[in-house]
Amino acid sequence: MNRDKNLPLTETTYYILLALLEPAHGYIIMQKVEELSNYQVKIAAGTLYGAIENLLKQKLIESVKSEDKRRKVYVITEKGKEILLLDFERMNHMITITKNALNL
Repeated sequence: MNRDKNLPLTETTYYILLALLEPAHGYIIMQKVEELSNYQVKIAAGTLYGAIENLLKQKLIESVKSEDKRRKVYVITEKGKEILLLDFERMNHMITITKNALNL
């Protein structure tokens, strides 16, 4: 089976996609990523907006209408959800074989 060209996701990208299961703008995305990662991953604004541009190009996220015209709001696409699930399954496999190898 061939691996999808979008995999593996970076840790930052994984958390951004996870954060965008609900629509959010940049500042909210940064906050959610910190919370989801147990405050281990902090994203600077420049890094976030570069990642957003890449995710938009890959069609893993899309812009949605917002009542606040000053902020762009994004949400994960169906393709993005598929990629997130594939990466979750990839990591879950790694965890399972590692547990088995270490007799945990």
